[in-house]
Amino acid sequence: MTKLVAKSGSRNIHFIGIAGAGMSAVALMMRDAGHVIGGSDEAAFPPISTYLEDQAIPFQPMLSAKNLGPEIDLVVLGGSAKLHGDANPEFVEAVRRGLPIMGFPQLVADQTQDREVTVVAGSFGKSSCTALMAHILTAAGRDPGFMIGAIPSGGGPTGAWGSGPVVLEGDEYIISQADRRSKFLLYRARHLLVTSLVHDHLNVFPTFAEYEAPFIELLGRMAADALVVLRDSPSLRAIADRCPAKPVWYGAHPGEGWHSEDVRFGDTTAFTLVSAQGQRLPLVTQLLGAHNVENVVGVSAFLLSAGLVTPEQLRSGVASFQGIRRRLDRLTASSSVPVIEGFGSSYEKARSAIEAILLHYPGRPLTIVFEPHTFSWRNAEGLAWYDTVFEGAQQVIVIPPPGHGAASHSQLTHDQILDRISETGLPTRKAEGAEQVIDSLRSLTPDSVVLLLSSGPLLGLPDRLPPLMDAQFS
Repeated sequence: MTKLVAKSGSRNIHFIGIAGAGMSAVALMMRDAGHVIGGSDEAAFPPISTYLEDQAIPFQPMLSAKNLGPEIDLVVLGGSAKLHGDANPEFVEAVRRGLPIMGFPQLVADQTQDREVTVVAGSFGKSSCTALMAHILTAAGRDPGFMIGAIPSGGGPTGAWGSGPVVLEGDEYIISQADRRSKFLLYRARHLLVTSLVHDHLNVFPTFAEYEAPFIELLGRMAADALVVLRDSPSLRAIADRCPAKPVWYGAHPGEGWHSEDVRFGDTTAFTLVSAQGQRLPLVTQLLGAHNVENVVGVSAFLLSAGLVTPEQLRSGVASFQGIRRRLDRLTASSSVPVIEGFGSSYEKARSAIEAILLHYPGRPLTIVFEPHTFSWRNAEGLAWYDTVFEGAQQVIVIPPPGHGAASHSQLTHDQILDRISETGLPTRKAEGAEQVIDSLRSLTPDSVVLLLSSGPLLGLPDRLPPLMDAQFS
């Protein structure tokens, strides 16, 4: 174990692959703890590249042995396969010099082993819930430590050391190709919030049983007196008995746990939070969509059950939380055709974003610009996702899937994806580049809505498109 001494014994840590969401969050945690941080990455794109600059995180936009100066005494290596092995000159140099090398999950686990850690896990919703929990605790003066795998819309940090409770986004994805354990299994969770359990990451978990297994292990590690809050769903009900602690349940509808009532959608969303004992608390959130109401309910159930905040502190924190970037951000300023960016790394995340748009913009024609960026979207095993994911849209414009890692799985072609969507009867357009997308959107009617859906760079459209739409449809 590499034990870092905070504040008084600063270390100089170099992050290879620092543009990863988790890597940059951990870099901020370590800087907040008093260490000197820096790093490098290749092909970083907004919003993370500009976020690194905004947070004054020094990084080099290329991998080179020269980036590892003589002052470096610890290397944190990202999990991407391209960062490992002889093709990475920084990895080669670190090995040559005998520098300690570890992944960020191990670093986080080592450094937080003496803290009271809450892990937020789930197939979807974990970034939003981690960010919301950290925001409420911060606003309540609890000075939490936290690690969030997405950028808060209000411009705050994704990571902090803090002096209070620690909240970590727990990713089920594997640590690396060489270490197939799920990241969240390293974090020594004292308490747990699980937002969902649906099959994802088909490239590393081909079957649902394989995907479910680390969640079962995580639940099984909890102490009998832990606070374990679970979203009420058949998949989590099926494995809840593996947990030594009695779960606290939450969901969208009345049951044995926490839920919401009287939900009213609009520019803001208002609803009544109902506890498992029947107490009621009116809440207002800036977040869009029914899925975000559930996220608020889950976080509220955890914080109030733990006694970490008062009802009034919860209400204030929920109201002031602006969400996280790429989760239904409105990018246009004056256009009658709003351009909204959603996060579409999986079927469930894409459907949640689409359903939220249909809910908040009822009756308006929806155009989706989609990039099949993750392995799951461009893997042949996930082809059936395209049969229903875009229901409710008027048309879909599909840009090409990226080629990185194509040889490692059953990669779909651009045309195979287009053909599968077209078979559903939904008007589908092929776009090879940003200009084709822009030209297609010029013919929209003023009552249209545009949803950009990806977890990748989307050909730079999140930056290029909004001013063009503001100019045409203001």
